[in-house]
Amino acid sequence: MSPAPDARAERLAALAGEQGFDAIIVGDLVRPGDSGTEAMADVRWLTGFTGSSGIAVVGPEIRAFVTDFRYLSRVATEVPGSFEVVDATAEMIPAIAGLLSGRVGFDEAKTSVEQHRKLTEKLADGVELATVDGPVEALRRIKDADEIRAIGEAARLTDEVYGWIEEGGLAGRTERDVAVGAEARMRELGAEGPSFPSIVAAGPNGALPHAEPGDREIGRDELVTIDMGAIVDGYSSDCTRTLVDGEMSARGREIYDLVLAAQLAGLAAIAVGAHGRDVDAAARSVIEEAGYGDLFGHGLGHGVGLEVHEPPRLSKRSEDELMAGDVVTVEPGIYVPGELGVRIEDLVVVTEDGPLNLSTYPK
Repeated sequence: MSPAPDARAERLAALAGEQGFDAIIVGDLVRPGDSGTEAMADVRWLTGFTGSSGIAVVGPEIRAFVTDFRYLSRVATEVPGSFEVVDATAEMIPAIAGLLSGRVGFDEAKTSVEQHRKLTEKLADGVELATVDGPVEALRRIKDADEIRAIGEAARLTDEVYGWIEEGGLAGRTERDVAVGAEARMRELGAEGPSFPSIVAAGPNGALPHAEPGDREIGRDELVTIDMGAIVDGYSSDCTRTLVDGEMSARGREIYDLVLAAQLAGLAAIAVGAHGRDVDAAARSVIEEAGYGDLFGHGLGHGVGLEVHEPPRLSKRSEDELMAGDVVTVEPGIYVPGELGVRIEDLVVVTEDGPLNLSTYPK
């Protein structure tokens, strides 16, 4: 058992005490009995638990983990012995309520109105529920060496899949065939799976930032935007390359070179203390000055970790300030409706010495 969960629980307990809470509930109270992988990210980071049904309750005087019969054996090997394990086979909410006393924090972004009502009905007299904004998400933001190692391995594996795709060629294959093959190759190389459904968008489909791979056959000499990532030890990667099997058109080359220049400007702006909106502006200004500002409609980037989208944000409205240990994407794009799209994305670690680029596949 890694010492990380115990140390992380101590940090959360200290945070709870500082904010006047006797305990903080950690986990998904939207579907507390069976949550998806991303919904369990806070719980996994805090306790090491990799299942889909679990809620932690942590405070200065309490450390408990609530799960059901399906996961009791897994909890015994994954969750530190410092946590009291509560079997909630009958129902999660009453089991959680029975642990609570005093002032208790809950994350309203991960709590449905229905589950809040059910929990309130089960509380003992004198227990007060109060909202707390993403307490574990804030602690998760700065990645430690083991987390960066896992993300780096996921990025390396993704780079390897890009090489495999190019070796096999693109022209004549369907978008779906490339996407399915890429995800299968990830698993062959040791990934737990893709960190999100892979995007393969050829020709005019490239103008759709979140295009879904279809049966369209990829033509020779047309741009193909591929956005994919892998999961290693629970941690995600995220990388986009725009490729061509053949030669780019003059129009495609113009757009591609512009996006690449913007991406390099964004990378150069990554630094400890830089504001997310300023990093976004560094890349966006390159595209705007060339007259394509209206065709770059999304933010420049986002944090990546146990979830593929997490703080900090790099966007026009971001209020985040970059810190050493942040892992972020830098991914400008230009999307010309009905014609083509180009996006280039790297995954970088923010360090005191500048950005450490984890995405090494050629651009």
